[in-house]
Amino acid sequence: MQEWNGFKGTKWQQVIDVEDFILNNYQEYTGSSDFLKGISKKTTRLLSRVSKILGKEEITGILDVETSALTSIDAFDLGYIDKKNEVISGIQTDDPLKQAVNTLTLDTSLNVLKNNGYRFDREVLEHYRDFNDTYEASLNEAYTKEIAKFKEVHLLEGMPDTYGRGFMIGDYRRLPLYGLDYLIAKKEHDLNRLRKDINYSMIRAREEVIKQIKSLKKLKLLASRYGFDISRPASNAKEAFQWLYFAYLAVSKETCGASMPIGNNSAFLDIYIARDLELGILNEEEAQELVDQFMLKLRLIRCVRSDDFKTIFMGQNTLVTETIGGVNKEHSIITKTAYRFLNTIETLGVYPTPAFAILWSVKMPNNFKRYLAKVMMKHNCLRFINADNLGSSNYATNGLVSTSKIGKQIDYYGGSFNLPKALLYAINGGCDELTGELVIDGVEKLDGDVLVYSKVVRNFAIVLKKLITIYADNLNMIHYMHDKYGYESSLMAFNDTVVERYMTFNIAGFATLVDSLSAIRFAKVKVNRDENGLSTDFTITGDFPHYGNNLDDVDKLASDIAKLINRELSGHHLYRNANIKLGFQSLGMSIKYGSNTGSTPDGRFRGSAYPFNADPVGNKNTRGLLRTLKSVMKIPSKLCSGGIATTVNITALALGSKRTERAENLISLLDGYFKQNGSELEINIIDKKTIQDNDKTKDIVLCVGGIVTRQNALPDTSKEYLLDLTYNTKL
Repeated sequence: MQEWNGFKGTKWQQVIDVEDFILNNYQEYTGSSDFLKGISKKTTRLLSRVSKILGKEEITGILDVETSALTSIDAFDLGYIDKKNEVISGIQTDDPLKQAVNTLTLDTSLNVLKNNGYRFDREVLEHYRDFNDTYEASLNEAYTKEIAKFKEVHLLEGMPDTYGRGFMIGDYRRLPLYGLDYLIAKKEHDLNRLRKDINYSMIRAREEVIKQIKSLKKLKLLASRYGFDISRPASNAKEAFQWLYFAYLAVSKETCGASMPIGNNSAFLDIYIARDLELGILNEEEAQELVDQFMLKLRLIRCVRSDDFKTIFMGQNTLVTETIGGVNKEHSIITKTAYRFLNTIETLGVYPTPAFAILWSVKMPNNFKRYLAKVMMKHNCLRFINADNLGSSNYATNGLVSTSKIGKQIDYYGGSFNLPKALLYAINGGCDELTGELVIDGVEKLDGDVLVYSKVVRNFAIVLKKLITIYADNLNMIHYMHDKYGYESSLMAFNDTVVERYMTFNIAGFATLVDSLSAIRFAKVKVNRDENGLSTDFTITGDFPHYGNNLDDVDKLASDIAKLINRELSGHHLYRNANIKLGFQSLGMSIKYGSNTGSTPDGRFRGSAYPFNADPVGNKNTRGLLRTLKSVMKIPSKLCSGGIATTVNITALALGSKRTERAENLISLLDGYFKQNGSELEINIIDKKTIQDNDKTKDIVLCVGGIVTRQNALPDTSKEYLLDLTYNTKL
């Protein structure tokens, strides 16, 4: 095949194996960033147009909505930002930032439109409803009374309910490498093999592959309307970018996930760029231009969002995450295009999406580590994940904490559960501390004013068992209904037909729970009750060890909680035989859950946000950053494959007085943390005055709770927490 001229390796030519293609053809780059070029004239013009549109959207909210058609791969006319200056074609609808209504979230979308002065075409809507049920309505009808109640009182928050599960990754690199005809032929071959033992599972598998093939054929027509023949493999770098973007564009038209990661693409695309540079058909400025415009298009991914989404994710941007890096035996998967991707932060300016997650390895070239340190000290916009623990170069993050093997695994994500509130149920005999309603039967009411640790723990185990049962039931229903009414056929078309499935359960309020149990065990905690005997707040006498200070007594409590949760989860059958993932997140849930939970035994006041991820309580980490990280590392990572993220906020002076010293200390911090089996680290180098400043003209981003967001999008309570958890002393 002439499109593969110059490429090495045979396995990837015989079976679909993008990882094998990369490992046979990529070149690790160990040099400096001196080769990088600035923004091209075409991209400058395009950026000017995009910036104006984004600025207008930020002021007015929704700019425009398609009200006469429901979204699909082929629902819209061709769309451009500035056609004569675009080197990569295609946008979600027919106009930049024009949003579309997805049938998955039809009811929510219609409410959003109504609240923003839009009216959807009644005839189109009635025609759809005549022949289709909706995901939201069907899910709400299917919920048991217990699931509905647990969600109502904020014990559970299943985030896919009203805006698409997302968090799944398609291997979009398959389209440029193999071409669409080859991918369709492979899917038809798989379909032909799915004909034995015709039972429910086999029928569903056949139906899904048929849907995947139909989506691929629609994509072929979409690309042809833009003037591209994607039936064959990409023959150069420009086509590789375009083909890959078309694959992702189809998914963005069909899906409305809260997070829609794009994968790990820099090394793959670098192979095409390197070949074109060697052939003399591309120069470095043009290479950067391709990267810049690819990233600029990703900034425009939108779905009709409820205000609830904007609260949880700090804005209306879809979380589009590009993962960079990985390791192959003794070498890293770092190429020149890893630099080019990160250089877009300079050429295009910093922006919350697409976000970059770095698969950090001690094997990465020192020059690249220094470049990352330079980016971090200026922009605070990177997340770091331990690459050396993954065992493969073919991983990407799902947008928050968890990682998946691209094309081979998918992650059924499902919000998080509220552990501090569960503890209050244990203290209040299964009653909600805010409403007084009995929610969980069989929990003994605790007598006396002073909490007895053994009795609290016994009750907590009962509450947790029930909570996890309802949580698992909730996610099983969500993902069954999502597959039935909102199956991501285009995304799954770029994965293996038989994939390994995971279901991620996330903890909210971890540090609040750990410190509360520590207070009950090691200090004297008196319950202050209302006239109905429900806790209103707590009086603490004496001191107790706080999580995040490398103190074994409380850190063992943290580890034991993770083990207990994992043990309870392991007894549940999960949808499509998914494997369990337990993770720690997130920013939005920490705020939402905290605002709906009463005062807790650690001294936290009613309604205040929880710490994010696996972070300690803000002003209780008194023994320095390194001891905080050691506490986090004691949480058993083997039981928490969904990721154990922690956020480090540190002043520049704490890293050193000179720029070079700061860079080396930052590198040492990351190397040291991941060498000792750390899972994920988010770092913000903070100027406290800047965080306190409410000047909306300052475009400052922070990485918090797995989300890259503008500091002005953070609630005041979150800013206070960030400041409380900022380290000032030198490492």
